[in-house]
Amino acid sequence: LSKYLQSLATIANIAPLLGLLGTVIGMIKAFMVIQQMGGKVNAAVLAGGIWEAMLTTALGLSVALPTMVAHSYLSAQVDQYEARLQDGTVRLIKSLSGLRRK
Repeated sequence: LSKYLQSLATIANIAPLLGLLGTVIGMIKAFMVIQQMGGKVNAAVLAGGIWEAMLTTALGLSVALPTMVAHSYLSAQVDQYEARLQDGTVRLIKSLSGLRRK
């Protein structure tokens, strides 16, 4: 049951980092434009890099948040199922050992 939970956790952990990487790249582009234009830049020229930075952050978070919620929920479900299996196994062993003594 928990076969793919680690993959889900990895996706949830990597998504914000990819968003952060995109943010850094977008800001680098914005500062490159400032450098190329000798510091005489208007907001419209910078908007492309800043827009890219904000978009990648938002996308990284929009992937990470639901993935984290899904991972948490599914992990709890697996834990509950494993606990029920363990309880059933203990009861089965106790009942089999009780039959064996008779």
